[in-house]
Order: sequence, then structure tokens, then C-alpha cells
Amino acid sequence: MHDFKFLRSGGFDQVRLDTGADLASLAALDQKLWVALACPTTGVEFDARSLELIDTDGDKRIRPNELLAAIDWAKRVFTNLDELTQRAASLPLSSLHEGTPEGRSVKASARRILANLGKPEATAITFEETTDTVRIFAQTRLNGDGIVPVDATDEAPVCAVLTDILATIGGDTDRSGVQGVAQTHLDAFVAELQAFAAWTSQGEADPAVRPLGAATEDAASALEAVMEKVDDYFTRCALAAFDGRATEHLARSADEWRAIAGRSLTPSDTEVRQFPLAQVLGGAALPFVAGVNPAWTEAIGALRARVVAPLLGDRASLTAAEWADLKQRFSAHRAWVAAKAGGRVAVLGIVRVREVLDSDLVGRVQALIDEDERQRPEAEAIASVDRAVRYYRDLVCLLENFVSFRDFYERGRKAIFQAGTLYLDGRACALTLRVDDIARHATLASLSQMYLAYCECVRKATGEKLTIVAAFTDGDADFLVAGRNGVFYDRKGVDWDATIVKVVENPISLRQAFWSPYKRIAKLISSQIEKFASSRDKDVQEQAAVRVAAPDGKKPGAFDVARFAGIFAAIGLALGALGTVLAALVGGFLNLRLWQMPLALAGLLVLISGPSLVLAWLKLRQRSLGPLLDASGWAVNARARINIPFGASLTGVATVPASARVAAPDPFAEKHHLRWVVLALAIVVLAGAIAWDLGLKRVLGF
Repeated sequence: MHDFKFLRSGGFDQVRLDTGADLASLAALDQKLWVALACPTTGVEFDARSLELIDTDGDKRIRPNELLAAIDWAKRVFTNLDELTQRAASLPLSSLHEGTPEGRSVKASARRILANLGKPEATAITFEETTDTVRIFAQTRLNGDGIVPVDATDEAPVCAVLTDILATIGGDTDRSGVQGVAQTHLDAFVAELQAFAAWTSQGEADPAVRPLGAATEDAASALEAVMEKVDDYFTRCALAAFDGRATEHLARSADEWRAIAGRSLTPSDTEVRQFPLAQVLGGAALPFVAGVNPAWTEAIGALRARVVAPLLGDRASLTAAEWADLKQRFSAHRAWVAAKAGGRVAVLGIVRVREVLDSDLVGRVQALIDEDERQRPEAEAIASVDRAVRYYRDLVCLLENFVSFRDFYERGRKAIFQAGTLYLDGRACALTLRVDDIARHATLASLSQMYLAYCECVRKATGEKLTIVAAFTDGDADFLVAGRNGVFYDRKGVDWDATIVKVVENPISLRQAFWSPYKRIAKLISSQIEKFASSRDKDVQEQAAVRVAAPDGKKPGAFDVARFAGIFAAIGLALGALGTVLAALVGGFLNLRLWQMPLALAGLLVLISGPSLVLAWLKLRQRSLGPLLDASGWAVNARARINIPFGASLTGVATVPASARVAAPDPFAEKHHLRWVVLALAIVVLAGAIAWDLGLKRVLGF
């Protein structure tokens, strides 16, 4: 059984992962002692590719079993797990285990990568080098990804087939960064070739499909171009023959002619093309020479030359029966065209299609793909080098932000969930997290007992936006309100404009709790004075308005002596009562012995500030990181407390450096005469208390 060491920080115990033996034995550690049991792969400051490699089930979450599997793989690849605790970005080749198949494969692949990059003598490899797959495989024609580019062979006929596949079927990007042909593309290409060839052979074998032989395609195109319009014309003529009253309406009305008569017209005019092919008359034939709609003259001429003349002989018009006969002769061709297969390779032409099918070119392309597939294990071993480099650098970092929160609770590093630093209201908040949904996050995060400020951040230069939550753990909350602006620096040092949009109120510090009753009293007194002054000002204005508005020759009401006498009597009574109370308090205080007076003052402070301090102390002791992270998708397994001293370290309050010197007195400083008056009164009261205690009360007969 491995003896783990624990670190007590933040009020709870966390396992230390200082050695390779600690990593190798982590599976034996009871998971109840793990600080977290799951974390998301998004919204954290960690290499996305490393998280993707560890997240073997691809569910965008990291769990204990996946971390343990990563450690097992690392034990088979690295000679000494102690080196992983250094979090080095460069992996020495000597650290790869030659006594295991995985280690030997990774080491051989690492050497191949370095050789392909022109560094055969290098003794270490970095993740920047392992991710540069374009350069790694640039000199390798077949790289084990099952995708064959055109330049994978020097044989021109095979290159031509690969080019045809890419042009008709498409391809994928291979590891060298160029387009190539995979097995699926070759299979689809062959299927299209065979379908197109069979379809073409069917048309060639059936005389009904090609009524005009080689000229059938052109004739069919001419027929299709006017079929709908000719059908429309003969239908109109048939309706006119059915009922002569319809002729005028079928041939378009005079109003429609007037609508287009006022503008310049061309044969390509859209509205002209909508008119009938020729004059609509009951049982009329379609003219080919005179009387054809100018917008259709060219198309009707093509029909006459390519279809009518070869099949019916040259003529000046076409009857409805002859038109039906022509359509019937091309019906087999139309059905054949509708059943066309292999359309994607039709652009190659039937000659090229048959040339490829009748040769061994498809087999030669297949041989290239098979050869590339045989190299897949080696290529995947090359990909495993990237995994090894990233584990060497990142695995321990993730463990110390998952199994323990050592990076958070120890100075010098930041946890992966810390998004950056918010500067606002003379403070720097280090505990900030990215947030997707403020309302949803705040519901659970409020249980953390921390004062939270949700901020919307934007970079106006680029339009980028993000939302964060910052925990204020020192100072006060007097000016932390929605709308306050600050600056947020993310982990890359990029600055964002930050604006508070929501706050979750909780005690911030004991200092704030101590002064809060006095601030409330001062605020109450200030508001009452403001109300009184406002009321008196309003009265004065109303009285002035009455005097100004009084009619000429009339005086305002006489001064009510009795009323003002009553007011002054009431004021005097109130002042007398207040004086009596003050006299009793001062007298009682002066009757105390000298050593009792400080205790009385301390008791008064406890009476006023005590409840607020006790309540704040209780809440500050309950502050926990857990709900804040749980709201962001984590599964925190421990009571990750943030006690008062640690909380103070998470929020830096602005202070003038001890070594700084003020260059000159403030020329605009306020004159605090009241301060000196209060100090003088305090000295007088203290001196009087001392004299009273020393015997003045006996002299005066008390």
C-alpha cells in the first residue's frame, strides 16, 4: 500500500502528487478523497487537444477512470514518471521506455518525425513539432491515413484516374495537407462508371431510343425546349374550337396588349414570351414562317430544322396530330434520359469511362490505397508521439486541478478554472470563471456564500464577447452595482471591457461588516436631513409663490405668533429631552472609574457592530468554491472552503507602496476643521473624566 502525503490548505486535506510513485499508485487512493469527480473540457484554461486525448469516450467531460487510463498508458511509455511532475514542454527521447512495445513504437516514431522535419540529431521533441503534420508527412507519399493524393505515384495514367476521381466524386485532405482519394471515393467512382456505361449501352442497343441516330440528342433538346409552349398553343386552339366564345380570352385581351404597348419591346421580353406561340384559332396549325411569336421564333426554327424536317419532311406548319406523333417518337428517348445513371462521371464522356473500365487503372489505384492502409499502424504511432508529449507536459497539471486543487490553493500558479483577472473598483479579482448562462449559473453559485459580480466582457476592436463571474473576497461592496465598468485580462493577457450586469450579495470581509452599521446609521441620518431640508425648501418656495401671486393692495396673511410659539416650544421640549438623555449618558460615563471607561466604549462598539460581525464571520467561514464550480459543470467532491485569510489573497486591494513618497501636499485638500473640533472635545472629555476620577466629584460634593 502506497503512503500518500496530504496537504492541508483552505481548511481541508488534499493529496500531494509529488513523485512518480504517487502517480503510479493513484488508482489505490479512495475516490472519496479526490477533490473533483468530473470536469468539462470547455470553459477551462487548458490545452484542448490534451483534454481531447484524455476524454476517450468523447462526451466532453473528464472523469476519474479516464485519468487513471491515461496514467496507465504513461507508465508503459515513460521510463520515469517523476519527470512528469516537472510539466516540461520538451520530451527527451531518453525518457521513452524501450522495454515496452508502446515505448519502443513511440520512440521510433519520434525519431521519424524529427528526421522528416530535418532534425535527425535532435534528442528531444516538442508538441509544436508533433502537431506540424503537414511538414512531418510532406516527404512521405503514403502516410497511413488511407488517403492517396495525386502525387503518390509517378505513373501518369494512374495520376489521371486520381484526378478524374477528385473532379467527379471529390476527396479528403490527407495528413500532408493535400486532397486525396480514399476507399469510399474509389468505390463510388467505380459504381458511377459502371452505371453510366450500362445506361449508355442500353440507349445504343434500343433503336426506339435513338430515332434520329447520332442527331437524336440535338433533336431531343430542340423538342424539349418548346414542348410545354407548343402543348399550350394546341390546347388553346382546341378550346377555341370547342367554344368560339373563348377565343378572345385565350388569345389575351386588348388590355394586356395595351399594358406592354407603351414601352420598348425586344424578342427576349419576359412578358412577350408569356403570350401564345401564334394566333389562337379553333383547330389551327402551328405556323413555322409567318405569325410566330417573335420571342419564340428561334426555338420554333430549331424544332422545324432538327425534328420536323428529318422525320416529317420540310413544311410551313405543324398540325396537332403531327405534333402528337413527334412526341410519341421521342417518348422512349425521354424515358431513357429520365432513367440516367452515373451522372457524376458523365462529364468524362463514354469513351473515357469505357477506357477506365476496360483497363487495370482502377486496380492500380486500389493497390495504392491498400499500401497506404498497411502503413496505418506506423502512422498512428506517429500520432501517439503527440499524445506522449502532451501527457509529459499536461497530465500532472490536470491531476493537480482535479484530484487536488493544489494549483489553486498554492501560490505561484493559477487553476485551470481561473479565467483571468478582473480589475474594478480599486481591486484585482483573481477568482474569475467563464459563464455561459448567467441566470442558470447564479442559481447554484449563490450557495457559495461569496460576493459575486457577473460581467459582460467585449473587445470592441474585434466584436468578441464573453461572460465571466468574479468573486470579491476583500474590501467592501459600497460601489459594486450593475453598470460599473472595469477591465478584464484573460490568461493570455488580452484585455476586455467589462461591465457588471448582476451581483449576488454576501459578506465580503470582517472590515466591511464592522463598519456597515455605522454606514447605515450615517445613511439614515443623511437621508432624514435631506428630507427635512427638501421639505423646508419646498415650504419656502411655496410661501414665496403665494407672496408674489397676492393681488395688488392686499397683504398676505398676518404672522401667527401663537403658532410659531408652539413650534418653538415643541422644539425646545425635544432639545431638552435630548439634552437630558445626553446628560444622563455623560453622567453615567463620568461616574465610571478610569479603567472602566475603555471597557464601556468597547461594549458600545460590540453592541453596535457585534451582530453584523458575528453574522459575517459565520458566512465567511462557510464560503466554498464547490457551488461556484458545480454551476460551471464540475462535480466537486470536497468542501473546498475559502477561509478569510485565503479569500483576502484572492482579491488584491489597491494600496500605495510602502516605499512611495508623496511629492507635495494636495493643493485641493479639504479643510477638516471639524476633525480638530472633535479631537479637542475628546481631549476635554478625557481630561474631565480623569479629573473627576481623581477627586473632583468629592470636591463638588458628589
